[in-house]
Amino acid sequence: MTDSGPRFLIVRLSSIGDIVHALPAAAALAESFPQAQVDWVVEKRYALLLEGNPHLHRIVELDTLGWRGHLTSSATCYEIRNGVSELRRTPYDAALDFQGLWKSAVVAWLSRAQERIGFAERWLREPSAAVLYTQRISPPERVHVVEENLALVERLGARAQRWQFPLPWNEEDDAYVDGQLTALDSENFVIMNPGGGWRSKCWPPENYAALIRQLAGIRHDQILLTGSPAEEPMIRGILQSPAAQRARYIPTTLVQFIALAERARLFIGGDTGPLHLAAAVGAPIVGIYGPTDPVRNGPFAADDIALSNQGPISHTRRGANPAYLSGISVASVVAAVEERLARAHG
Repeated sequence: MTDSGPRFLIVRLSSIGDIVHALPAAAALAESFPQAQVDWVVEKRYALLLEGNPHLHRIVELDTLGWRGHLTSSATCYEIRNGVSELRRTPYDAALDFQGLWKSAVVAWLSRAQERIGFAERWLREPSAAVLYTQRISPPERVHVVEENLALVERLGARAQRWQFPLPWNEEDDAYVDGQLTALDSENFVIMNPGGGWRSKCWPPENYAALIRQLAGIRHDQILLTGSPAEEPMIRGILQSPAAQRARYIPTTLVQFIALAERARLFIGGDTGPLHLAAAVGAPIVGIYGPTDPVRNGPFAADDIALSNQGPISHTRRGANPAYLSGISVASVVAAVEERLARAHG
């Protein structure tokens, strides 16, 4: 430890939901060690999620995703050297790898931290990466990923009094969302987010169209579809269905989506970044799960509902010609929506 206080480096490069799930661990470090310097190394494209975070001293941005296939170019070599220099600017007492990949373990190693703390092999997506850690942690079995992440900082003596999810906000994006909702006359609305990082986590688009039709017959809430620009063609396809005439698409940036989720009566969607952002701001949730475990990756409020098809669990996107998530009926989601709204407003 340094005379001025300990210096910690959080290594969680991506992606949206995983970064959200590591926020309480960063807060626990900062609040348990008020004199500490807590830094975070993150992929450049996700750094926005950490803007204004009161628990962080410095954000180190890398672009490992952009480096792929360009490692021999002079520009990429220059960026890598700069990234390593930034990592080594601070003499860290400990680096904590929340990602569990070779590249994240290498980033922790490159920081030259005195201690490199990560998960034990069985909790890693790339188990051999554990060779670069000086300490390997086995978290409790069958707990939420937020609790797994807290197990890493607990090794350093940090404790979380409560889970905290500081997320970016600005007045301009807040006003944009209010303006969109006014234009759509959407005082009471439900968010549906049909997309996902990989197809096997996504409920079929036609099921969302059928869900919109059934909810329109029993509820008066406006239904707003959200998604990334890459998911817009799928969303437009859902909206073209005669069953989905009650729904509207509202394009948003990441910060605008956070503001939208704060105002929603309900979020419906699969295991993807927007669900975890909605959970972080306290929106009621009905989650639709297949290849990932809702105990570990699901919404965490006691009243939230995570439906699962009870299929094989595989927290990886690999697989040839993946099919859409099956085994969860439209009727079961309608029932879950009614139950979750009753819990929220009963």
